[in-house]
Amino acid sequence: MSSIDYNQVKQFISHQSDQSKIYIGCDSDSYMKNNVRYADYYKVIVVYNNRSNGCKIFGCIETEKDYSPDKRRPLYRLMQEVYKASEVYLNIHDCISNREVEVHLDLNPSHKYISNQIVEQAIGYIKGTCNIVPLIKPNSWVASSVADKLLKNA
Repeated sequence: MSSIDYNQVKQFISHQSDQSKIYIGCDSDSYMKNNVRYADYYKVIVVYNNRSNGCKIFGCIETEKDYSPDKRRPLYRLMQEVYKASEVYLNIHDCISNREVEVHLDLNPSHKYISNQIVEQAIGYIKGTCNIVPLIKPNSWVASSVADKLLKNA
């Protein structure tokens, strides 16, 4: 899966009622290949049809170098997830109309987790670029469950 066909997504959304709900998220996984750290980013859009007729999932995996200096502190990679979720929203925002939309970030606010260090920055970025308040764990099921599951099964 190399990229999301945003025209296809917009066409699908345009055929759904205003009662449909749109969820956007991104997850990533880091790995070494030929002594270089890479990350796979899975961007996902879930369109919940009319809130009662099932859903359609659009997604893609993008592979990039991971510039996080330490695998145990993946702050660069986590912010890349935030940027990519924003990018997805900005690519479809003109067809959203009155539909409810949520951006889900795979970040944990608990001080026990490293991702907590960028929660405020990430929320501010999504608010600034998308003009919506994103959801974080435990409420960010698109990023922490859907994208994660699809990434691990790719």
